[in-house]
Amino acid sequence: MSTFDNPFDPNRRLHSSGCACGQHASEAEHNAAEAALQQAAVESEQKRYEGVVASAVVRAMFPQDASRRAFLQSVGASTALAAISQFFPLSTATDVFAQSGPLEKKDLKVGFIPITCATPIIMAAPMGFYAKNGLNVEVIKTAGWAVIRDKTMNKEYDAAHMLSPMPIAITLGAGSNPVPYTVPAIENINGQAITLSVKHKDKRDPKDWKGFKFAVPFDYSMHNYLLRYYLAEAGLDPDVDVQIRAVPPPEMVANLRADNIDGFLGPDPMNQRAVYDGVGFIHILTKDIWEGHPCCAFSASKEFITSSPNTYAALLKSIVDATAFASKAENRKQIAEAIAPANYLNQPQIVLEQILTGTYADGLGTVKTDAKRIDFDPVPWHSFAIWIMTQMKRWGQLKGDVNYAAVAEQVYLATDASKLMKEMGLTPPASTTKSFSVMGKAFDPSKPDDYLASFKIKKAS
Repeated sequence: MSTFDNPFDPNRRLHSSGCACGQHASEAEHNAAEAALQQAAVESEQKRYEGVVASAVVRAMFPQDASRRAFLQSVGASTALAAISQFFPLSTATDVFAQSGPLEKKDLKVGFIPITCATPIIMAAPMGFYAKNGLNVEVIKTAGWAVIRDKTMNKEYDAAHMLSPMPIAITLGAGSNPVPYTVPAIENINGQAITLSVKHKDKRDPKDWKGFKFAVPFDYSMHNYLLRYYLAEAGLDPDVDVQIRAVPPPEMVANLRADNIDGFLGPDPMNQRAVYDGVGFIHILTKDIWEGHPCCAFSASKEFITSSPNTYAALLKSIVDATAFASKAENRKQIAEAIAPANYLNQPQIVLEQILTGTYADGLGTVKTDAKRIDFDPVPWHSFAIWIMTQMKRWGQLKGDVNYAAVAEQVYLATDASKLMKEMGLTPPASTTKSFSVMGKAFDPSKPDDYLASFKIKKAS
């Protein structure tokens, strides 16, 4: 995916105390540093817009790749740009491209849970991605998913970081009153793991986990569905052979340390923090269960989108910008530094670097490298939503007939994301659905009922 130029000075270092975020010597230094970062982001964005507009002009002038390459090779890129600028007002077009309609609302509140899945939503504040789109966004650390849901539904939050199944559940009235909700962008893919207590180092086969107590962040979560899937593939009935309880992510490591649970399928940084604290080990990354699976999402109500379309567009643009930046491996250490402070994730920077860079200790004495341990791709594929609904039905959360495709299209706004990505010079997918495999089992989004019927272990209807 194409993405931004780096909006940070790579040599910039922060001090360890003295301000609200805990990384500067004083509040004045904090404010000055944040202003500098935001200015750098604006300048980087302006250059990227210039490139997008110039690229569009060149493609229009030379629709055939061969002729375009020949032209550029003969005169050089800088000469070509100068020549085109004499006849086409690139600066004016860039200004127009970068603008949108007047914002209905500039001051916004966006809730998040302090986990790495929220990286684009969080980093967009200190790194200036919201500001460069004219928004003043307060990102608010929130205690748990039910609180996120309730505060968003009662409009205390304009939008929120949610688990990717939550907007589907809210829309369908599963676990709450039905309210039309949307997923304009996926926050992260992969980025989870099954972590077990260190006392279970000799129990690496899930067939040995009968009687275990597991934690997941929320009933309507990829964590719950992936843990159940993994257990069922090993022949365990997750409703009979183990106990699964909802525990807020910030409390998972403490519960593991207190021996209240045997393990959890949770988001980072909880998995790596359990290793860092010496109380757990990483059994398996969820990317090794399903490579490229969604986890968390940027979510907003349908009402917010329709009543404030320009604000919505600016907010989505900020999130997609931040997601594109986060997708580049070379930016990950800087991001870890930005989201580590107490008002964001409140984690040691080294823990976040291990997660984001993919070079990490597994708690079993091995240092592993997996660059895709967590990744960032904003496209809310309809097929993601359809798979989620098959698992909601599999485990008794949805009853009766479900129009999978219609609900997926209503909630997962893949078309909006693709349109915006194209406008921004990024490369959107050609379709809103794709096939994939979970633990070697192929999923065809056009045949969800057949997929559901193929499972031997599921909740009795």
